[in-house]
Amino acid sequence: MSEVDLDLRGLTEFTANPYPYYERMRAAGPVHTIRTDDFDRVWLVVGYEEGRAALADPRLGKDWRALPGELGGDPINANMLEMDAPDHTRLRKLVARAFTARRIEALRPRVQEITDELLDVMLPEGRADLVDAFAFPLPMTVICELIGVPDLDRSAFRKLSNGVVAPAGPAEEGEAIRAMGAYLGELIRDKSRSPGDDLLSALIAARDEEDDALSPDELVGMAFLLLVAGHETTVNLISNGVRALLGHPDQLAALRADPGLLDGAVEEMLRYDGPVETATFRFARERVEIGSRTIETGDPVLISLAGSDRDPARYPEPDRFDIRRDTRGHLAFGHGIHFCMGAPLARMEGRIAIRTLLDRCPGLAADPDAAPFDWLPGTLIRGVRRLPVRW
Repeated sequence: MSEVDLDLRGLTEFTANPYPYYERMRAAGPVHTIRTDDFDRVWLVVGYEEGRAALADPRLGKDWRALPGELGGDPINANMLEMDAPDHTRLRKLVARAFTARRIEALRPRVQEITDELLDVMLPEGRADLVDAFAFPLPMTVICELIGVPDLDRSAFRKLSNGVVAPAGPAEEGEAIRAMGAYLGELIRDKSRSPGDDLLSALIAARDEEDDALSPDELVGMAFLLLVAGHETTVNLISNGVRALLGHPDQLAALRADPGLLDGAVEEMLRYDGPVETATFRFARERVEIGSRTIETGDPVLISLAGSDRDPARYPEPDRFDIRRDTRGHLAFGHGIHFCMGAPLARMEGRIAIRTLLDRCPGLAADPDAAPFDWLPGTLIRGVRRLPVRW
């Protein structure tokens, strides 16, 4: 075996379309080694059954601070996505008490209102960048209002957020992480002085059974996770979903003819080209065997959600976009204890956004004069920076 099975550094074709690479890897086995900008050698799981099992395997840790030589990190890393039990359990319970199904469902009329307001501005123009005009401001407005920061400088936050989840390089990522931590720390101090009826105020006030509250670093980490995960995934759910529909006119026509297909269409968008390409970093707590490959203690592991959801052993003809497909069990929101807590909100926003866009924009089409897609770098978030459309 070569040192790594695939070197992703500078491989722009992979960023634009990773699926043929996943297909070739899967044909040779469900687990491979790759080289990325962050790792000289990391295990990548591309098979569905192996990926689903790995996502729920407690032998694969998330808290990288437990590794030898690690001394901590920036406060934004003190979030439940990067923690293991029992810390993860404690944090998730505290958040779940504030991030309730009732609170999410109560947002439905407001999500519709924001959607209509954005389209009122966009549609008279005849053409737009759908990301900038619609897919970004909708979830960003929703999550800011939910958390209680409606006056957030969204253009500045978007730049910081992209620098963390889709950085051009390590220097940009490090600077964005430091700036994000400082930004959120000040935000929490302001909210602590002037609490309101919002999610961030509820988290600041939250206590568990032992009367323990979130620490200052945990509050920063939680604000980071809610704000970034609360909009980045939905931005790309909407834009990737619309891009898939425009690229498959027969499916777009079927959805227009039968709006009852909408819920299934959104699930197929998530499976076919979801917003999170690869789950965040894990490491082996002990020697683990996955798909006949032996992963040594301390080795880094990535699970390709995109690769797993195109596994033909799970989904026949996986490269075919079919809004009538049975997508049950897809991994777009993860699996196990780290399953995305915001999945109901993302689904609601995606369904409202796409239904309303198609209803109000019957001539929606890709802009033929647009430049080639500018893909988000890295293997975490899957999407494009711009999606020029016209109607």
